[in-house]
Amino acid sequence: MDMKFSVEAEAFRAEVCDFINDNLPDDIRHKVAQEEMILPREMMVRWHKILGKKGWSCPSWPKDQGGAGWSDEQHYLFEREIALSDAPRPIPYGVVMLAPCLLEFGTQAQQEKFLPGILSGDELWCQGFSEPNAGSDLASLQCRAVAEGDSYIINGSKTWTSEAHIADGMFGLFRTDSSGRKQQGITFLMIDMKTPGISVTPLMTFEGTHEVNQVFFDNVRVPFANRIGEENQGWAIAKYLLGLERFGTAEVGRSLASLGRLKKLAAALSVGEGCLRDDPDFMNEVARVEIALRALEVTEQRFLFGPGGSDAMGAEASMLKIRGTEIQQDILELTHQALGYAGQRGQDSGSVLQIAGITPEKAAMAHYNFRKTSIYAGSNEIQKTIIAKAVLGL
Repeated sequence: MDMKFSVEAEAFRAEVCDFINDNLPDDIRHKVAQEEMILPREMMVRWHKILGKKGWSCPSWPKDQGGAGWSDEQHYLFEREIALSDAPRPIPYGVVMLAPCLLEFGTQAQQEKFLPGILSGDELWCQGFSEPNAGSDLASLQCRAVAEGDSYIINGSKTWTSEAHIADGMFGLFRTDSSGRKQQGITFLMIDMKTPGISVTPLMTFEGTHEVNQVFFDNVRVPFANRIGEENQGWAIAKYLLGLERFGTAEVGRSLASLGRLKKLAAALSVGEGCLRDDPDFMNEVARVEIALRALEVTEQRFLFGPGGSDAMGAEASMLKIRGTEIQQDILELTHQALGYAGQRGQDSGSVLQIAGITPEKAAMAHYNFRKTSIYAGSNEIQKTIIAKAVLGL
């Protein structure tokens, strides 16, 4: 497949590149180039507001809600070019997860209440799905919401909750009935994180960063008005949301940027009388992962620009999630291996040579941190089960 874009789309691509080059702050660009997945809140909001001045902070939204009204080509090129330019992802949970659910399933009153804060970047959200005994088997969740008066009373906990410690709100799934199949009796709620009875405990990841948490609910009161959809019908909304999330985790643009950094690193690292790029064994591995990435890129384009476009995505999203995360991990593992002993976690990044924009410490941290990508958004094993059922009929 030789994907050619229209003249208008290529002009748009140039506009995106020029805007990023002129407006992306150097400190934010540096963080992203170091393979940092989660940026401090201040940086996320600052970049969101910069994009907002151009009308690009929530580009997938309808134009009458503050979105950009772009074509599929424009969406694709925007996501690709911000990744290749070392610009941050959009603020994830509110912009690309909660907002589409509100637009698809929410009431007008809910849209008017919650969308403006997401659009402005002043209100950040986190996702309350996983629990201590309900991860990939999400339907087994037990954090309970019991109706009382005009509210739900929530007790239990959520875990691996990214950015709960900096979020203003949480959207999540809660058990409201246990009498039927486990997929039934689940309700989708939005919660103000300042509500009495909520406590957040940090969970430190392997490489020593704080981005995930366990959130505890002790008689937390949430009004019925914060429920999206009908009571006990949250599973359908969850499936809609997870389809969006799995598609985003293909991360082709981000992996292309990481691959470019890996190649620069191989050219800069001295090995004997030459450089690492002269090592045929290592470069064979680089070539292997680049071929896989290019194949994924073409596959993604076929899904996006084929009949039905992204709206027709089903098990295809699972396939993109599997291959995208595997390739992403391979690239970062090769980057880590390229640095040898210096790439081991715990080296003092202030005393080692920074090569091709990547410090050894950051390379190690990225390698270990991104092991999670094949687990979150439904583990890759779960995605294979989805494909087996939906495609193979097993």
